[in-house]
Amino acid sequence: MTTEDFISELFYRGDEALRGVAKHPQASLWPSEVVTLGVLFALKGVGTRAFSRWVSREWRGLFPTLPERTRLVRLFATHRTWTAECLAAPSVLGVVDSSGIELFHPRREGRRAQQIGRNGKSNRRWSVGGKLCLLLNPLGSVVAWDWAGTNAPNPAFQPLSEAFGEAMGVLSDTGFHAKEGDSANLKLWARSHCNTRMLVETVLSMLTGVWHLKQGAHRPWGAVQARFAFTLATFNLLVQWHGLQLDAQGFIHLSLAEFSL
Repeated sequence: MTTEDFISELFYRGDEALRGVAKHPQASLWPSEVVTLGVLFALKGVGTRAFSRWVSREWRGLFPTLPERTRLVRLFATHRTWTAECLAAPSVLGVVDSSGIELFHPRREGRRAQQIGRNGKSNRRWSVGGKLCLLLNPLGSVVAWDWAGTNAPNPAFQPLSEAFGEAMGVLSDTGFHAKEGDSANLKLWARSHCNTRMLVETVLSMLTGVWHLKQGAHRPWGAVQARFAFTLATFNLLVQWHGLQLDAQGFIHLSLAEFSL
């Protein structure tokens, strides 16, 4: 599959998912075009300037009304909620975990009044940024996600699983235990006692290797949240691109390497 065929197929799938979203009369891009560009931005894994140059140089023919860079970034931040259509439906069982995202070096902490990252310990080291919490189904697709500063403890993400109530049991490690009590659907497991939790580590490894998600260079909260929203929507789209097929042992092998731009 050529890159042009891939972008065309991506646009078609986004258009099907956003069939009920109408185009604003003054908008230059259709909703499916905005989502397609956001998915390409997340998949490219570079900054906004490099991405804007790449799209303008290589794919202006596919997006003739492409706005300038700052306008495009604002569109991503404004319409990031459209990516909710790409999230997976809740299942009977899920698994939750968090991972640190470094926004800048700890030496640069406090240099700007508008700093959005927080200093804290994540992944057994100090960093300035935030934590991304993922709730996955047994197939490895993202059902829901949340974001907070690095100094936020894991129990702060309990509302993410609590929102599904008794309809979805959620596995987590003991780091999600809260002194005030845990949500009824949260099941705590000690480390190395439940192989199902390795699914989260696999997903985070794929997001880091293909899209460099562990580090970011965004400054406003809206831009950070847009990057995560489009990245996780892209992940759900691509891992199911050829369908989720079981092997002889009943496992699903997730793969993203072929989609790296």
